[in-house]
Amino acid sequence: MASFSVEDFVGDGVLKELLPKLLGEGWDDVPTLKIMNSEDMDAINMTQHQKDALEIRTYLHDRALMQYGDKLEASRKCLPELLNLRTEELSSQFGMKRGHIARFTDRSNACTDPLTKSYGSPRGKTRSLEESLADFKIKDGYIFKGIVAAGPAEARACGCVQPPPVVDSVAAYAAIGNISVQRLTPVYKIGMEPLVKSKTPPMKASELWRDKPAVLLCIRRPGCIMCRAEAHQLYAKKPIFDALGIQMFAVLHEHIISEVSCILFIQNIAPINFPFPPIYQLLMQVKDFWPRYWGGAVILDRTMGFFKALGGGKLLKDKFLSGFVFNPRALANYKRAKAMGIDQNFKGEGEIKGGLFIVGQGGTGIAYQFIERNFGDWAPVAEVVEICARLQNQQQDQGDSSKSPQEYKGSGSS
Repeated sequence: MASFSVEDFVGDGVLKELLPKLLGEGWDDVPTLKIMNSEDMDAINMTQHQKDALEIRTYLHDRALMQYGDKLEASRKCLPELLNLRTEELSSQFGMKRGHIARFTDRSNACTDPLTKSYGSPRGKTRSLEESLADFKIKDGYIFKGIVAAGPAEARACGCVQPPPVVDSVAAYAAIGNISVQRLTPVYKIGMEPLVKSKTPPMKASELWRDKPAVLLCIRRPGCIMCRAEAHQLYAKKPIFDALGIQMFAVLHEHIISEVSCILFIQNIAPINFPFPPIYQLLMQVKDFWPRYWGGAVILDRTMGFFKALGGGKLLKDKFLSGFVFNPRALANYKRAKAMGIDQNFKGEGEIKGGLFIVGQGGTGIAYQFIERNFGDWAPVAEVVEICARLQNQQQDQGDSSKSPQEYKGSGSS
């Protein structure tokens, strides 16, 4: 699967020697690294081989085929040359499996909604953030679900099982502002120094969005294949949220050691003044939620306050049989995640539904919430980006206005 670890992304080829320079120039996470254009590459004196390697790895990352990165790069062929190879050559020269070959040669089908490249030309040309943002602009005729959205309420098991009801009004800001949360991980960057931190004390959730608006993805279970797929596809769009001035957080309701907490022990082992300590190799072997599927900050909500807010004050839960086995939409969500090449485990509680919040800066309120009615439902990206763009416009037009983002509810259709 396409990891959000920069070290995994660059592999052991010609880009590895560029890590210190990339870090110094701010190209320190995978989504940002993938939007480098030719001028950016020239500014740090990348060789043609390094440019070709970055183009290859970006293409592979979009298609969850990073396991072939080192071999393809070592061939010294550029991406168009590799795409023109016959199936037999891809199999014999690089050990590529037949299903992976089909995914590799299908230029139109990416697993993670790539933002950056157009691979029809001899050299992929990086798209601007404005162009990428325009792709997510809500078009005429789109039925906006409002600031409270959920997956469809379809009957299950031939109508014998009804889907659980969901709230149809946005949660009160008071329901989330005072939730006690704890930061489990920082935002992932190249190297170890940002990770050598003590376990942070609990704080009020309102501290998270005190200075900037925030997207909070409430994860039902970090080992779930569908939750990981949702987190991965959302974090892949980090450059857009960065451009809009939006922070990104993943919220967990239980602390599963193998998923996110291995970094807490590094401070006792790793020398702080050495950017790539040996223990880092151990960390990178942990193929779990952070930073493989989510490179942003991870927050622990022990009291499940965010999850209760999504359910109108109580936890929204569903059983495995009724919510998954007899639910065609959940099964379709599972197949979508499976196609992305994601690993999974069965650790943790899996019946509590998650969702997503967009919260305005300071105490301005909840701008949007999405409720996971069916296991594996994703918040519509067009709506998430649209609301974030409105928050940016509101800040630009009104500065520190007291107007609540909830006032957008009346203009939620276009």
